[in-house]
Amino acid sequence: MVLLTQLPLEIVNHVLSFVDPEDLSRVNTTCQYLYHAVKDNSALFRAVYLRHLDAPPPKTELNWVQEIKDLVKLKRICASENPERSKYLPFVYDTTSRLLQHATSQGVRPRPSVTFGASQNISILRECFSSESTVHAFLCSSFLFQRASTPVKNFVFPKQPPTEKRQMSAKLHCLYGVPVLNFNRLRSSRTYPFAISKVYDIREYTTQTRWGPFMDEGPGPIGTEINQDGRQGLPSDRVDWEKVEAIMIVLWHNLKTKGLDRLPVFNQFWGMPFAGCWPNSYIPEPINRDITDLELKDPYDVTGTWLRVVCFLDYNDFFGYNFPPHDDLPDHLPRHALDEVEATRLIVVKIRVTKIEPPGSEDGQALPVVHYEGFSKSLDSSLDENANSGLTGEVSVKGSVRLTREGEVRWTSHSIFNGQERWRSESIQVGGLRSSKVVGNWFDKDYDPSGPVGPTAFWKISDRQPGSRDDHITEHDYRAIIDGLEENIDLGRVDDDEEAGLLGVFQINSDDEEYEDAEDDDNEEEDEDDDFASDDGTYVLAQMTSQGLDEK
Repeated sequence: MVLLTQLPLEIVNHVLSFVDPEDLSRVNTTCQYLYHAVKDNSALFRAVYLRHLDAPPPKTELNWVQEIKDLVKLKRICASENPERSKYLPFVYDTTSRLLQHATSQGVRPRPSVTFGASQNISILRECFSSESTVHAFLCSSFLFQRASTPVKNFVFPKQPPTEKRQMSAKLHCLYGVPVLNFNRLRSSRTYPFAISKVYDIREYTTQTRWGPFMDEGPGPIGTEINQDGRQGLPSDRVDWEKVEAIMIVLWHNLKTKGLDRLPVFNQFWGMPFAGCWPNSYIPEPINRDITDLELKDPYDVTGTWLRVVCFLDYNDFFGYNFPPHDDLPDHLPRHALDEVEATRLIVVKIRVTKIEPPGSEDGQALPVVHYEGFSKSLDSSLDENANSGLTGEVSVKGSVRLTREGEVRWTSHSIFNGQERWRSESIQVGGLRSSKVVGNWFDKDYDPSGPVGPTAFWKISDRQPGSRDDHITEHDYRAIIDGLEENIDLGRVDDDEEAGLLGVFQINSDDEEYEDAEDDDNEEEDEDDDFASDDGTYVLAQMTSQGLDEK
């Protein structure tokens, strides 16, 4: 019988490539031969990496030995119960970020509402962060959690820029993708009141932040109080991940409050760790999508149908919070925790690329600027002008996508009503290029210092169907939204007076804490134009029945 140590090194390498990464360090302690066979053997570590993790994107150069060592260390840190392990936050942040950057989607969509495929890297990260204690140790170190755990009553120092570690923790939380709404069992540990206080604090919306989720850095307009010496310069456009974190907490709280977390199209993006939060995670649907020559040059994959959520406070509540009588709160102090009920709107947005141009001096130079136009339609039955700006297909949404100077994907959008721009939003794509969630702030297009403002997010759900029109929302555009309605959703009992149907889960009137069941309209006739909007402005999904969509 031939011993392992008597085999050629090539065969030994092949055998050892089946060893788990954690066991390689044990193998090289068994004997001198295996020690030299394993130590700094880049080919072996590469084989182990490719067997247990995703093959990295093309042209990616990795130190295979170091990647495996860091993976093993990450697993050990996350599995540890040592209360001091939070000191490894920079390492956990760097290693997790690399695993996400090197992740690749595999296969096709598992279902219409899931726009990303399987990934071995993501499976490993989900296992690493499966413990609540690990989530709290590394994802809950931002100022928001510090406020929630130990409310600060007195500040003696002026406002300071966010620390690097707080930003690391907040970004990890955003990439993790499931906002932490409670960090222990006490009601006082709820994060929502502190997140909403940050999101609706008008002082967060400045020229330097572009009224979006960016750092309050860089010179303001010449002659203002913050730039009296005439300094020239641009806002830094560095993402403030603590702002993004607060926005995501507010949105997820509202989605859960309305019962929308039961729908796959929301739960798959907001209730599943690391859901599509890596570059190029988006999988087109349909595979044979209709794409123009101009769209082939679009690196951001803009054209298609997107689902958007927008939240806002009653303006009286917003104004009273930001402009109370005898307000003498210093700028370096956060406003008190807020716990008001918000309105929530779900909006389908259909957009297409209209122009591509080189990046400007304020942009990242690696990719072009892509401009788009389209229209939007509310999914809420209580239709209002804020959500529906182009029911007949006229241009109601326009905007652009570009890189920031630090390489993040920045979205700017404009909402148009009766030919006039009214609202604007600034957002950041959390996972990078062609990833899942785009998160940011909406506000008045004239940057009104009295508001209103609020949080928003959107994510792509489908592409252009061959032969379809860009000025209509069709059956195909809704497939991801209604996916799983019949099989997974308990819509409640049906009584004699009111029937609970598929639409009930979408009835999220702004002043209710829970969703309301829609009333069945037996008199509604089928629209002739393959368009799910009726002439009288009723709910756009009203043609859906318990049997699903009628084939057109």
